[in-house]
Formats: sequence, structure tokens, C-alpha cells
Amino acid sequence: MNKNINSFEEYKIEYEKSIKNPEEFWEELANNFTWKKKWGKVLSWDFSKPEIKWFEGGKLNIIENCLDRHLETRGEQTAIKWIANNPNEQSRSLSYKELHAEVCKFANVLKNNGAKKGDRICLYMPMVPELAIAVLACARIGAIHSVVFAGFSAKSLSDRINDADCNILITADGGFRGAKITPLKDISDEAMQSTPSIKKCIVFERTKSKISMQIGRDIWWHKEIIKANSDFPAEIMDSEDPLFILYTSGSTGKPKGILHTTAGYMVYAEYSFRNVFQYKEGDVYWCTADIGWITGHSYIVYGPLLAGATTLMFEGVPTYPDAGRFWKIVEENKVNIFYTAPTAIRALEAKGMEFVNPYDLSSLKVLGTVGEPINEDAWRWYDKEIGKENCPIVDTWWQTETGGIMISNLAGITPSKPTFATLPLPGIQPCLVDEKGKEMEGNNVEGRLCIKFPWPSMARTIYGDHQRFKNTYFTAFENKYFTGDGCLRDENGMYRITGRVDDVLIVSGHNLGTAEIESAMDEHENVCETAIVGYPHPIKGNGVYAYIICHNQPEDEERLRKEINDLVTKNVGPIAKADKIQFVSGLPKTRSGKIMRRILRKIAAGESDNLGDISTLLDPSVVDEIKTFVQ
Repeated sequence: MNKNINSFEEYKIEYEKSIKNPEEFWEELANNFTWKKKWGKVLSWDFSKPEIKWFEGGKLNIIENCLDRHLETRGEQTAIKWIANNPNEQSRSLSYKELHAEVCKFANVLKNNGAKKGDRICLYMPMVPELAIAVLACARIGAIHSVVFAGFSAKSLSDRINDADCNILITADGGFRGAKITPLKDISDEAMQSTPSIKKCIVFERTKSKISMQIGRDIWWHKEIIKANSDFPAEIMDSEDPLFILYTSGSTGKPKGILHTTAGYMVYAEYSFRNVFQYKEGDVYWCTADIGWITGHSYIVYGPLLAGATTLMFEGVPTYPDAGRFWKIVEENKVNIFYTAPTAIRALEAKGMEFVNPYDLSSLKVLGTVGEPINEDAWRWYDKEIGKENCPIVDTWWQTETGGIMISNLAGITPSKPTFATLPLPGIQPCLVDEKGKEMEGNNVEGRLCIKFPWPSMARTIYGDHQRFKNTYFTAFENKYFTGDGCLRDENGMYRITGRVDDVLIVSGHNLGTAEIESAMDEHENVCETAIVGYPHPIKGNGVYAYIICHNQPEDEERLRKEINDLVTKNVGPIAKADKIQFVSGLPKTRSGKIMRRILRKIAAGESDNLGDISTLLDPSVVDEIKTFVQ
């Protein structure tokens, strides 16, 4: 197995080597995995197309590296430990040997139901071990998995199924989340009314809810699995064969199917997991994310299993049955590495220490944050009250598109600084550019964050729309990947992410496209035009603030707000609901008709005294009207 970086000096040497001889650096790491055939060329790339290929000509299956290669040395070790939503329900553990058998069985179920290499399979499931099993089984047979977060609406689900032309949907009768049951099969049924490509729907029984099953299309997981053999030879894949599609919100309103391929993703997920968290043999690791997001793909499933770790999966929410749930799980499972979102940290901090104090958190060695930059107050609380000032906090910056953590301190090895992601991982070459694309040299600078050299886990395209991939990430600044984020580099060369510079909001650590929310709101018969911005929210990091022009003056504003948010829930999902809705007679626009969101963001954030020059607006008086509103 690969060895971790063990000191700041070693990090500097590794980083230098990775920049001077990237191909040699990554080849050395790739040699530690199981290959059916070695690659001919480590890297070929052209950002102008863009086209990126890693380990060209190599043949492998990522699941042999997640499971099969561990069977001899750690077959009896726990691979996945699952904690149920209800604290009274028995948890479940799967050893590497048991997980391997379950994955092979479900691979046979998929094959028996017509799945084959290259097919797209959609997963819309609760956080149960079967979700991880299904992900791994798809990859074992060479099918491309597309996991859709189980909080999305029927329309969002059908849009994603249709975009990828999926032929199988894997779902459950329902899902437990806190005190609620999400009717996943009912939502799937609604989605499948407009998904002609779906031939089979495999249903896992979780909540025992009453559901309808369509003969010929819908089949039960438990009835299929008992017929399945626990032997399934892994499909041999090319290094650049697609592994998964994961949808992320775009600024046009149409979700982007980010496509990741096999070998480069594998090498980077394992390397970043091991080094950022300083994973050591025998550590119990828990990432609280959902597998429906990239964090769950890379750091619940693939990264930990590739490294031979024990990874915890949690079905519930941090505040159910009370706000001590996370800490109870840490104590009971002697968690060593804990990785969560700033949103969860702020929410739990607000509940008070009475929910933390009863629990023994002494097993913790490393804390991590993901999804958005963590504010200093939350960082200090996390450090003092959870880590007892004894656990390094890794503040990780990365994206769905990057596949793995890009900028972060390595736990206890490289320096940390509150609110800073700090330094790039070996192999990552960040740069800051000004509006014209000129690279900003030296320290104490602020600009747009780009990456100027390929890394193994980067996305290869947007599924079915390579031109959009090029336009979104590679045309703003020549020969560079543009992250969409603003960033500053301090006097010591450390990076701090300052927020999105495009029309995407990060709410509770999740990317939400403003256009997608606006188009949902615009469906209301009384809504003429909508502008969505983010504003500072004490728990979620960003809240959703909607400025809405109505056709007719609403008689009951509260009722209209509810109807508008109901449309957002139906079309996007409850996570995208507006926290504040302000009805206005006009929006600040330039003479060419562009909405000046910068002004709306400042007003929403309570900074209306600092709007800058508004004389270029088509109608500056609109701003005064908006400013007088107090909610």
C-alpha cells in the first residue's frame, strides 16, 4: 500500500516533485493498484478542446481495487458500518468479504435484468448499505451509475434520468430521515411517467410503506437477490471508460451531468483520502454526507474502500432524535476521523453544549469540513468543543467537477489557519487570475481561482454536451480550468475561498443553480420575473433570497410566498426553498437588460449603504424602493 506524507518537509518535497515531474509522480502511485494491463502513456491533455486522458491503454476494474485485492489481508475487517436513522434500530456491519459477496450478487441481479457495460443506471435511494452495494455493483459490471439525492423532486429525477438515458432505476419503497418518511417509490412513479428509457425499476424494501408495483417493470430487490450467485467476475474496463455521472446545478437551469472516468479518479480518491485525513490502519472513519453528492462518492464509498478503511454510513440527520446524535455515534463507534459540513457544525453549535457534554469524544483524532468555507466562529467552536483543541481540522476545498479534495491542510502535517483551505495537494497547480485572465504572481493577492495543469480525478466532460463543458470551465481563461470561485492568497501562500463568482449558490454545502430556482418560481401564474441571490445565513452559510415582480399586487403575501415555495419544492426539492421572498415592482437592470445581482446581494446582506455607483442602471429609483423593504 502507499505511504502517507509524514511531515511538512516531506509535503514540500512531494509537492515539488509532483509539479516538476507529474507523470512520474502519478505513475508511481498508480503502480500500487491491481491492473489487468498496464498503461502505455501516463497523460495526454489539451485544455483547448478540452481533452484529458490519464493512464491511456490501461485495463482494470475499480471494484477489484476497492474489494477483491483486500480479501486476503482484511477479508474479516469491517468495510461498511451502517447506523440507522432510528437509534433503537440495530446497526449493520459488512466485512470486506461480505460486501464483496453482496456486490457480486447485485451485479448478477443487474445482469439478469438486462444491464450491461456502458448502460446508465440511476439510483434514487436512502442512505442504506444497499445504496453503496448498488454503486459498486454498477461499476463491477461496467455500467455508469448516476446517483440522484433522495431529497430531489420527481421532476428533478426525471430530468436526470432522461438526460443520461438510463434504462434501470434503483429505488426504495421509502426512506427514513429524522421524523419523516420520504415516499421514494411514489416520487419515482411520478418521475417514470415521463422517462421512456426506463425498462426496469428495482425496489429495495426499507420503510414497508404501501406502494404500487407495475408488473413487468417493477421488481423487489429482496426477491431478486436470493436468486443471485455471489460470484461475478469484474468487467475489464479501459482507464478512460466512464465510471459515473453526477448532476450538479448549473447557471442555465439545466443540471450538468458531470462525467468521471475510472483510473485517474481511483488513484486520486485513494491518495487524497489517505493523506488529507492522515488515515492510519485500523482508524474508524465517518463522513456524514449523503452518497447522492460527490463527497459521498469519493469519501464514503470509493476513497475509504480503496484504502482498505472502515467507513461509517449514517441514515439520519444530526438533530434526530436530538442534537446529540452525531456525538452519540462518535462515542459508540469510537470514531477517529469525522468529516462533516459547516452547516451541520453551526446548527449543532446553536443547540448548545448540553447536547455535547454527555458524550466521550476522546476517540477523535482528526476533524474535517466540506461543502463551503467554514466561518471562524464555527471553526473555533468545532476545535474547542468537539476536538478539545487536540484534533487538527482539515478545511477541504473541492468540487463535483474535481472529483477529489484539491486544496486542504493535511491533518497534523501541514499548517492550518481558520477559514483557509490553506495549501494545494501534491499534483494540484492552482493560480489566481484577474478579470482579463492575467495570472497574479506573488502573495497577498485576490482573484479568480483557476487550475493550470490536469490532475487525475478531474471531470472529462458534461454527459452528452461537451461544448457546454468547454464553455463552462475552459473558455473564461485560456488554457486553464476555471473553478467559478473567487479566492485570495495570503502572505504565506495560503488559499482562502471567498465564494462563487457565477450564478450558483452554495446552500448547506450544496450547489444550487439560481436559474433552476427562478424557473420553478416563474411557473406561478402571478409571477412575472424572479431574481435569486444568496445572503449570509447563520446556519446554512447562504440563504436563498428571492426578489419577485408580480403581474398583480398579491392580496395575501404570505399565501403567495407559500405557493411559490411549494413550486420550488415540487420542481427542484425542499433544499432550494427561498428563506426570504420580497415582492418588488422592478429589478435593478443595466440598459442592456442584465440584472445587477451584485446590488441585490448587498441589499439582501444588509449592506445597502455600500452599493457603489448605481447611476448606470436603467432605473436607479428601483434600488431605493427595494432598500426600504424590511422583513
